[in-house]
Amino acid sequence: MKKLTDFYELNNGVKIPCVGYGTWQMPDGETAVQSVKCAIECGYRHIDGAAVYGNERSVGEGISAGLMATEIRREDLFVTGKVWNTDRGYKGTLAACEKSLRDLGLSCFDLYLIHWPANEVNCGKDWDRMNLDTWEAMIELYKKGRVRAIGVSNFLPHHLESLMKTEILPMVNQIECHPGWLRTKTIRYCQENGIVVEAWSPMGSGAVLRNETVCSIAEKYGKSAAQISIRWCLQHNTVPLPKSVTPSRIEDNTKVFDFILADEDMKMIDQMEPAGFSGNDPDTFNVF
Repeated sequence: MKKLTDFYELNNGVKIPCVGYGTWQMPDGETAVQSVKCAIECGYRHIDGAAVYGNERSVGEGISAGLMATEIRREDLFVTGKVWNTDRGYKGTLAACEKSLRDLGLSCFDLYLIHWPANEVNCGKDWDRMNLDTWEAMIELYKKGRVRAIGVSNFLPHHLESLMKTEILPMVNQIECHPGWLRTKTIRYCQENGIVVEAWSPMGSGAVLRNETVCSIAEKYGKSAAQISIRWCLQHNTVPLPKSVTPSRIEDNTKVFDFILADEDMKMIDQMEPAGFSGNDPDTFNVF
């Protein structure tokens, strides 16, 4: 990957830009509008959102403002949405997708994800059936053209097994991944099965930016700790989704293509003690 708009090709041929702009924990309102607009002006062509973030209307306004400011076409932008836990299941997923599209002011999603897997803690022994029912709706949305690609978020290999036996396989798995939290088994499983991995919270919600190992490597390369974290994700062949509402940092986070982390530095980061982990385990996550 040599520039912000380079892409991976999903297993259905859709192209996903190699870096996305995240909107998790972004305040609703003018902050979200201006931040998304700024991201598009800085060259981002991949916007990651979700219904539960509570800012879809503002993100949609930011997209519109960004398109107008740059005069790029909607089809040149890759927009992701996610179905939240309270809307799992066949009917709930269909309705949730349509509501998100209305709130964003879009006619379709480029990518739509199941935000979290059902698990035994929140769905009992029928958790796998719930995931399959939700996935059935995702397939229908895909076939009807409401979404260009479908996938999951926070799924571990055992959550994916049943979905891998359906007529349309997941195209993306978005997982927490950053220095201090490398899910090697999940990344390997996905990449071996043609699933593109996205890395949410590539800076560990800011904790990684204070990590001694990352900071020392950043100094070596004359880069920021954030840029090292994003570059590390890229060199693991994942799609990082950095988020900032500060214009200078939004732009700085795009400057990750003029250097390559040496193997010894990648290994040093890979072997870091856990840092910045959100604490959210897909096998026990029970938030509705």
